[in-house]
Amino acid sequence: MTDESIDSCDLLCLDLPHAEQIRAALPTPQDVEPAATAARALGDPTRLTIATALAASDELCVCDVAWVVGLAQNLVSHHLRQLKIAGMVSARRNGKLVMYRLTDRGRDLTAAVFYGVRDQGSDRV
Repeated sequence: MTDESIDSCDLLCLDLPHAEQIRAALPTPQDVEPAATAARALGDPTRLTIATALAASDELCVCDVAWVVGLAQNLVSHHLRQLKIAGMVSARRNGKLVMYRLTDRGRDLTAAVFYGVRDQGSDRV
């Protein structure tokens, strides 16, 4: 038996009432898109590292984030901007500093992505 044969049924069958119930409960494309955008934002290793650093603190300025993750400030600023566009972080100006913090969605998704994988016993995380 090949992997290809495992991925699809040999017989066309459909439990229509059950399938329709699930289909009716699916979120709309308009609701799915922001969630997909947020998930894509954490698909980049640098952004996931930055989000994990922010999860360890209430908020950090760009300079602190850059030092913590060991990257140039301009690169960190770029990634923070992408996280902000995705609704994962919020920013506020404090004098000459720009302070970043994870939004609730950012905190929840970072925990689900990073800590969920780590808790499953992955050797890579």
